[in-house]
Amino acid sequence: MSFAADLQTVLSRYSAEVAAPGEHLSLLRWQLAQGHALDRRDTYPGHLTTSAVILSPDHRQTLLIDHVTIGRWLQPGGHYEPADHFYQSAMREAVEETAIADLRLHPWHKGSDLPFVIDSHDVPGKPARNEPPHVHHDLQYLFLADPDLPLVAQLDEVHAARWHDVTALADFAPKVLARLRQTYF
Repeated sequence: MSFAADLQTVLSRYSAEVAAPGEHLSLLRWQLAQGHALDRRDTYPGHLTTSAVILSPDHRQTLLIDHVTIGRWLQPGGHYEPADHFYQSAMREAVEETAIADLRLHPWHKGSDLPFVIDSHDVPGKPARNEPPHVHHDLQYLFLADPDLPLVAQLDEVHAARWHDVTALADFAPKVLARLRQTYF
């Protein structure tokens, strides 16, 4: 299948199987219907990103990065890079940014490409890259990793990588935290 067909399949499954009432993802649906190249970071008003919500096996901790450009702690992730599965793009970003070893897709996904959360959110853009403010349609996947393994931050994009209490997700990924609470707590 093509990127657009794969994304449409993921979006349809997410809407039918995971999305909360009122979670319509209207802009993402419209851009996909219009044939926008969502796999390109120069597509506006929005384009695709993928991110990794990395949990300790007991779900009490999450691995976060101190993002250089944004200036706050976030889950690892970035602009979509081609891969056989969307979750592999998120996984690649997480490994690049943190050097975490033995990263595994969470069993919740049952080995599929179904995101745990799709979060479309505004970002400020980068004047240095001539990027206007725009939207990131972020496919968010759960992963498991051992919090005792060493981490190495990718210093051109990340000031630090560190494990935090899972409740830190409330500051920037409230849908993820709410869904984790419904599912596991």
